[in-house]
Amino acid sequence: MAIIDLMAALMGVSMGFLAFLVIGGVSGVSAWIFYPGASDGVKPGRILMAFLLGFIAAAASSYAGQYWELFQSGQILEWASAIFAACAVGCVFTALAK
Repeated sequence: MAIIDLMAALMGVSMGFLAFLVIGGVSGVSAWIFYPGASDGVKPGRILMAFLLGFIAAAASSYAGQYWELFQSGQILEWASAIFAACAVGCVFTALAK
């Protein structure tokens, strides 16, 4: 644990806006594309909504985890929680929207 904290401090590793955008967006759009069920075709508005919800879920899970002191910025658990939250929210949105 101390080694990871030291690496984060020395290398300046942290998740920023771009990381949340990429992780959340890709997870949200992937959930929309690969979720089973009937699709009405490609609707850009719904894909954009899945992208944005994934981004918001990834950012929220990261900030919530840091607030509750479950992890610090840049730790692998932060990345895992961001990916899991973005995928979960993307799947729930897709299940309700399809």
